Amino acid sequence: MDVSRNTAETAGSAASSPARVAVIGCGYWGKNLVRNFAQLGALEGLVDAHAPTVEDLRAKHGGRALSFEAALADPGIQAVAIAAPTVAHFSLAKQALEAGKHVFVEKPLSLAVSEAEQLCVIAERLDRRLMVGHLLQYHSVFLALKALVREGRLGRLQYVYSNRLNLGKIRREEDILWSFAPHDLSMILSLIGSEPDRVECSGGYFLHQQVADVTTTHMAFPGGEQAHVFVSWLHPFKEQKLVVVGSDAMAVFDDGEVWDRKLLLYPHRVEWRDNLPVPSKAEAEPITVPQAEPLRQECQHFLDCIASGATPRTDGREGVRVLRVLARASTALTEARNQAPKGPADHAKPVAPLQARVVGTHQGVKIHESAYVDAGVTIGEGTSIWHFSHILGAVTIGKKCSIGQNVVIGPKVTIGDSVKLQNNVSVYEGVTLEDGVFCGPSCVFTNVMNPRAEIVRKSEYRTTLVKRGTTIGANATIVCGHTLGAYSFIAAGAVVTADVPAFALMAGVPAKRIGWMSRAGGRLGPDLICPISGARYRQTSPESIEEIE
Repeated sequence: MDVSRNTAETAGSAASSPARVAVIGCGYWGKNLVRNFAQLGALEGLVDAHAPTVEDLRAKHGGRALSFEAALADPGIQAVAIAAPTVAHFSLAKQALEAGKHVFVEKPLSLAVSEAEQLCVIAERLDRRLMVGHLLQYHSVFLALKALVREGRLGRLQYVYSNRLNLGKIRREEDILWSFAPHDLSMILSLIGSEPDRVECSGGYFLHQQVADVTTTHMAFPGGEQAHVFVSWLHPFKEQKLVVVGSDAMAVFDDGEVWDRKLLLYPHRVEWRDNLPVPSKAEAEPITVPQAEPLRQECQHFLDCIASGATPRTDGREGVRVLRVLARASTALTEARNQAPKGPADHAKPVAPLQARVVGTHQGVKIHESAYVDAGVTIGEGTSIWHFSHILGAVTIGKKCSIGQNVVIGPKVTIGDSVKLQNNVSVYEGVTLEDGVFCGPSCVFTNVMNPRAEIVRKSEYRTTLVKRGTTIGANATIVCGHTLGAYSFIAAGAVVTADVPAFALMAGVPAKRIGWMSRAGGRLGPDLICPISGARYRQTSPESIEEIE
């Protein structure tokens, strides 16, 4: 059977000159967005703290290396596609919308329903397209399955279940429910056409006491339909399967199968004989679906909606609906865990809900429930502190900072305004970060030159000063006792063992200066002119430059 006529569901072909797009976050998944927008003739900018990644992608696909601020300020860029860590989705999307850009955000739209709703309001007020990357809603096989349901080929919809199982990718910033389930929930809500009136969830915590590795979510809908989603990153093999059961037939979308057998229609029926249900089985019928890359379809849909003004299939409101179910499932998961019988290893000890330990009041500050903030901490308005982070005593954090997951700060540390610390960063006593400093994931600060586990050397702490606007790449190490000059740029994996001049681009082990970077984050050529802002610089000595007023 061929249902190709039902699988397009696009907003029409894109304009001859598509909107120009900047991709924010060019790593694990962002690189695929870069490739697709480039092939669609829409790629304009690449924004990522890891310069080598950007340069490699530019060599393959073109585009300009930009800072986030430069991308928002560029009138030639009409849209951004955000593939940054989930914790940053709300902040980045909000800034982009307020800058007048159309915004594509990878799932989930945010970690909080209230934040996602706020993004929808902003997008609607400014008449900008806001789209969420629920990729499988752009898979031509799912669209064919949806067409079967809509045309009544399965009869009355009764039950839907989805399995998304694999060994990895294991995370610590979010549990399996938030990492794996959004795609499945998006598909199920789309098929049934309503939100559930009952959500139950249970799970297992095998690798970490607070992060679920396996969850099963059960949902009941107002029309009588039921569904469940089983997700796990502790599974011996990969399985991505959606099963839809109707009164007249059943269908299976198995993304692990070869293309011609990804969608099978089973005309099974249940007949009643002598007042007993008797299954009547039939041979599976493959459904022919034109082959296409889902991500290409998704990116094209975003461009089409920008060109036509149409509402994206997975717009912000659809993203909010998925978030509401996720939030309800997450609450049910916590309740189920606290009510579950305890095994011998628990010694009958009750499990308290995960809550923040926040001593004192911090007005205008967002602190995730799993974070800890000790007494004597000062935090500026507009700052966010995310999952599993710990702020020790006598720490001062400025305004509008973003403190990522699993970050430890202090004690006795001062951090300026608009500082961004990515996941798994520890800022120890003796380190000072001035305004606008960016610390990439898992970068390292030390405060003792020759540590030994059995010898206490607190009296030997050496100070480290990171001046305004400095960028420190992922997994870089800053050896204590040195000063990083303003707007210097430390490449990923570099080991800094000496003072760093202002605007210096440092790379290697030990780090050496390999060039100069502008205030805007553009690498300077021999003419010392910023390729992003056009600002000019001049050399004042062999190892120093300054910006020309």
